[in-house]
Amino acid sequence: MLEAGATAFEGAPDPPRILADTLDALARLGADGEVAAAAVLHALPALRERLGERVLREHPGVAALLEGQRAAAQVWQLHAAQRDGGNSEGLRRLLLAIVRDLRVVPILLARHLARLRAAGALPEPQRRALAQLARDILAPLANRLGIWQLKWELEDLAFRHLEPDTYQRIARLLDEKRADRERYIEQVKRVLREALAAHGLRAEVAGRPKHIYSIWKKMQKKDVPIGELYDLRAVRVLVDDVPACYAALGVVHATWTPIPSEFDDYIARPKRNDYRSLHTAVIGPEGKTLEVQIRTHEMHRQAELGVAAHWKYKEGKGGADPALEKRIAWMRQLLEAPPGEEGGLLRELDSELAEDRVYVLTPKGEVLDLPQGATPLDFAYHVHTEVGHRCRGAKVNDRIVPLNHVLRSGDRVEILTGKVAEPRRDWLLPANGFLASARSREKVRNWFHRLDRARNLQAGRELLERELKRLGLAHADLAPAREKFHAASDEDLMVMIALGDVGPHQVGRALLEHERAQQAPPAEAVPARRAPPPKQARFTVEGVGNLLVQIARCCQPLPGEAIVGYLTRGRGVSVHRPDCAAFLRLSAAQPQRVLPVEWGAAGGGHEADVALVALDRKWLLKDLTNLIAQEGAHVAAINSAAERDSGRVHLRLRLRVKDFGQLSSLLGKLAALPGVESARRAT
Repeated sequence: MLEAGATAFEGAPDPPRILADTLDALARLGADGEVAAAAVLHALPALRERLGERVLREHPGVAALLEGQRAAAQVWQLHAAQRDGGNSEGLRRLLLAIVRDLRVVPILLARHLARLRAAGALPEPQRRALAQLARDILAPLANRLGIWQLKWELEDLAFRHLEPDTYQRIARLLDEKRADRERYIEQVKRVLREALAAHGLRAEVAGRPKHIYSIWKKMQKKDVPIGELYDLRAVRVLVDDVPACYAALGVVHATWTPIPSEFDDYIARPKRNDYRSLHTAVIGPEGKTLEVQIRTHEMHRQAELGVAAHWKYKEGKGGADPALEKRIAWMRQLLEAPPGEEGGLLRELDSELAEDRVYVLTPKGEVLDLPQGATPLDFAYHVHTEVGHRCRGAKVNDRIVPLNHVLRSGDRVEILTGKVAEPRRDWLLPANGFLASARSREKVRNWFHRLDRARNLQAGRELLERELKRLGLAHADLAPAREKFHAASDEDLMVMIALGDVGPHQVGRALLEHERAQQAPPAEAVPARRAPPPKQARFTVEGVGNLLVQIARCCQPLPGEAIVGYLTRGRGVSVHRPDCAAFLRLSAAQPQRVLPVEWGAAGGGHEADVALVALDRKWLLKDLTNLIAQEGAHVAAINSAAERDSGRVHLRLRLRVKDFGQLSSLLGKLAALPGVESARRAT
């Protein structure tokens, strides 16, 4: 059925009636001249060919819109190939990803609505295919963009062609007394206009027909018959400003009896999508229930044209796709752009809305979203870990490609697998470009972690030897690299290389830098007659010289902090922080022993204790020590204690730092690590 209908979507010229309806819908959406021209040229292939490529090159905006419509045809074909429509969300994402100029979307919506209006003359397979595409792809997309003008009619027509019996049954219930319903709405509008005018409120009052598909969905959701729905009869009140909204609400409630459980204030508490309006239900004339919506003209314009999209609460999506939301937000902005400013928004698309996801297809046409820069190997690990481990090659769009080939949205990927799981260690090296996803790299790393230490050691040694031979460092001492990467031994360094924690090229670079430093010319010698400057003391004690001075272990002050000295018995001057509890106790007992102290020349490192509380997770200690090393500090000691039944661990680290500023910066970065609940200086 869908295959039969797919041929009706593209190819043949649109009849004049369909083209006219398309242009009329675009005009209601405020489309610009380029959008209208692209809709006409796509509907009339003969005219497009007559104009030729030269004319299109002179109008790149129109050419981009035509290309977008051709790209959308790929999505229609994928939808036609599906039997159950289970991947509709993926196809919607793919459509927004491959259509670079998003002004294509209103063209697609308007044309499909025009074709649905004329679908009654088509054979049933084509008619149902058009309706199914509208239900699965286009109506939800219009809903997400908040384009109410097109969304409700797409839903109704799709419902009418896919479920004609149910549609007719609900229509008969609504139309049983159609004249009475119309008379009733006119009576309500007249009474409400008079009541608002009597209170000095300038307002527009209009009836809002409830479309059939929405009624059916609400009956299904609430599991109630049609007679228990309060909003089958509805009017909308439009006023100038927010105070007038609440004044109008008071008039409505004074005129008719409100139903207490049927009031929502979306002005004081807007929905997360910024939808704003007052909704109330009342017992109207003749004892019939009536819904009244009250909003400003600006709120109504936003709701109708799409700035306030309803999709989050109406479709009940659990989680949002940030990339998709950015493109939809840009689409809403484009729909609202004043004439002449659309081009500027298009130029901003590449810089402000660069996609961070790509949408690719499995051989069966299912859509998978991957991070930007993803490769066929990322695709394999996304499908299943075992598929990634056994991956030996890949086809993209039926062509053999290398495993570091960068995928683009719309690519169809097929993975070639072997019988045995054999990941390669060079997949872990970022420079090789095999894996763009951290999740995929972690799966490869875990596979190698399960190997025994001897195999990892051998593999790491082979990788390192190959790199050092290339650099001419085959017999170099690894001590500089061990120190840089904080490896306790050569063997530990090689295991780190095997697991991908350190790349062999990083080790080679560290050895080359050390070698260059050793070969650098010595600094110019100081003239023999000039005596070297005297070594400055770490501390200066006011009025006292040649006195032993040491840092107090109780508070461990660092350069840059305020300090004070205390003259001890037999151990010289002990340097404290002024707020140290031990110093305060000693100085209160013997204040005459307090001495002013200042920092002298900073030399070497200073020890400080740090206390952390964190969730006891995998790789926690590795992340902590890597960060400390990156900040140029050193770990002198680590002690840990796990909390029973809480999943937390308490860590106490003794660090060697340059000064107080370095420690302060390090504490902030430690506290920002995933799983770390607190990081503070311990005293």
